[in-house]
Amino acid sequence: MAEMAPDHALLSVRVQPRAKRSEVVGERDGAVVIRVAAPPVDGKANAALCRFVAEAAGVPRRAVTVVRGEGARDKLLRIDGLTEADVRRALLG
Repeated sequence: MAEMAPDHALLSVRVQPRAKRSEVVGERDGAVVIRVAAPPVDGKANAALCRFVAEAAGVPRRAVTVVRGEGARDKLLRIDGLTEADVRRALLG
């Protein structure tokens, strides 16, 4: 489940690496499901995920970090400068 704080959002995501293209698939069990084209090798999928979320949310790449789940499909992202509602609206429409 995602949490909200005044200066940042915490967002639960489920990542599917090695996809045909990077895209938001939807939501499952409170987590945003995102496919990324990068493989889960040497942090490439994490970097692609952060880049994708930053671009979709309209924040600099450095504003998005993986807080928990670096080596797992289920991750917790921190997005600085936005609320959870802002991030969900940007990703899910």
